[in-house]
Amino acid sequence: MMNDPTAQLSRRLKTERETRGWTVAELAERSGVSRAMISKVERAEASPTATLLGRLSGAFGLTLSTLLARAEGSDGSRLQRARQQPLWQDPKTGYLRRTLSPATGGPLELVRIELPAGARVAYPAAAFAFLRQQIWVISGTLTFTEGEAEHRLEAGDCLELGPPADCVFHNQDAVPCIYLVALVRR
Repeated sequence: MMNDPTAQLSRRLKTERETRGWTVAELAERSGVSRAMISKVERAEASPTATLLGRLSGAFGLTLSTLLARAEGSDGSRLQRARQQPLWQDPKTGYLRRTLSPATGGPLELVRIELPAGARVAYPAAAFAFLRQQIWVISGTLTFTEGEAEHRLEAGDCLELGPPADCVFHNQDAVPCIYLVALVRR
């Protein structure tokens, strides 16, 4: 079920910021996102990209999955039926993210990503600071840059990420790359 979660995300981002007692300027400083962009997103005047959500969720100390689940008002059920798995699409790249795991607050999250041909998504180290993560490529080829290291992952390859570093997921091929991300909170 794909919907436009912009309004829900806008409310959730503002709630997360206000719950912490932060001003827009404080969130901008912590996330590296401009005050103007945060204000636009909170007013639902701009659809947030995957990179922007990665920066904001990292500043909040949340995984992107947790932030999206909170925006959707997850009921905390231990069963996540396929038809109920939240889908989110990056308006800039077409990156499609399916949260497979139930939003119970447990330590493990499974996320299925479809990265379109030619798409590139960057995340700051802050988005990984409280996680251990592995990437398993299901189909296609993923060029994954972790700090200074570049890994070319093909179908069946699995990579465990090292210490938090700026990362880039890039599909340099002419077909979509599908991969699974397994995240464990530290």
